[in-house]
Amino acid sequence: MSEKVFPKDFMWGAATASYQIEGSPLADGAGPSIWHRFSHTPGNTYNGDTGDLADDHYNRYKEDIALMKELGLKAYRFSISWSRIFPNGKGKINEKGVDFYNRLVDELLKANITPFVTLYHWDLPAALQDLGGWTNRDIAYWYTDYADYMFQRLGDRVKNWITLNEPWVMAFVGHFMGEHAPGMKDLYAAFSVVNNQLRAHSKTVKAFREENVKEGKIGITLSNTSHDPATDSQEDIDAARLAHEWTNYPLFLNPIYNGEYPSGIKEHASVFLPHNYENDLEEIKEKIDFVGINYYSGDLVKLDTKSFLGGKTVERGLPKTEMGWEIYPEGFYKILKGVQEEYNPKEVYVTENGAAFDDSVVNQEVHDENRIDYLKQHLEQALRAIQNGVTLKGYFVWSLLDNFEWALGYSKRFGIVYVDYKTQKRIIKDSGKWYSQVIKNNSFNF
Repeated sequence: MSEKVFPKDFMWGAATASYQIEGSPLADGAGPSIWHRFSHTPGNTYNGDTGDLADDHYNRYKEDIALMKELGLKAYRFSISWSRIFPNGKGKINEKGVDFYNRLVDELLKANITPFVTLYHWDLPAALQDLGGWTNRDIAYWYTDYADYMFQRLGDRVKNWITLNEPWVMAFVGHFMGEHAPGMKDLYAAFSVVNNQLRAHSKTVKAFREENVKEGKIGITLSNTSHDPATDSQEDIDAARLAHEWTNYPLFLNPIYNGEYPSGIKEHASVFLPHNYENDLEEIKEKIDFVGINYYSGDLVKLDTKSFLGGKTVERGLPKTEMGWEIYPEGFYKILKGVQEEYNPKEVYVTENGAAFDDSVVNQEVHDENRIDYLKQHLEQALRAIQNGVTLKGYFVWSLLDNFEWALGYSKRFGIVYVDYKTQKRIIKDSGKWYSQVIKNNSFNF
């Protein structure tokens, strides 16, 4: 039994993001974000869905925190909507927006739940997009001003901060594939976004140190897919390594820890990086307190000379979630072990891990055994990682609530709590009840 128990102070939590759950995007003086604009543009989202109501968390946060307490959560990761604080992205402050997050933090602390704040989860103020958004070098200053203001307003109570959520997705899905806001398809823009996000991140870490938030920690959250070579051929091994360097933690952690982009990126993609990017690298190399790892899935990579960076994914016949993502818990271990071996971060948190399935309500209950299986298999790998030297300090399930799944609208459910979008009724799914027992026992073996 004992070998199935997590370390004593392990931080069990759940995660959400502002635009996905809050609703009321323009309430009380908030400005529009790029996601408000993108989702209101016909053809961009499934069914034309928007985050206008979402889970109505803006009005129901007390009810949701009561649910968190019932589940026994030790921590809650949420993001702040930048345009609630600065409706134009900079300049005028909207006190009512600050008030909302003040009340949220106070309510969490009252429930003995530790807040983990993500400063940016993709919802850039639309006014800044009109100035070039993340492709404008000045955004590093705009972002740092916003972040620094939040440290001043919440830093007396919030000790755990995440600068950016999945900057790869922001850069490439938003600026190269055009599937997310702001809906661009420009590879040069995408790489300039990568570089500017890194500059914004490091300036913010520096500002955080200068604010001297007592006992405070700051890190970054990165998206990861476990890329394995499809065969033993050197071509496939190289293609998988390049996919790893481009889409996983090395693209961001190599500059942060080592002051340079990964070798494969320099060799194959440096032409897309902004002019004189080398001049930014010394500043980007700024010590962080932890790395946040998001993981959902894995894939096999085969050489494909026609594709960007020379790889394509191939099927390997594993079961898949409702997102069409293969279930590959072993890859979770590989990512966690890899980040420790490559960069040796002081602390690692799993900031997102979870699965979408086709949940339905039967007699006011949601029996989602497949999600329980998914979570259990991944927690087994998380514990294995800890036993093999990974400094993993906490785990946040994605997500607390079913919510607005970006371009897929309300068609996919990731929550451990079911939300009936018509009535806003919440139902704790079987996976939520199971996770509650995991937290209580500090183990998945009960």
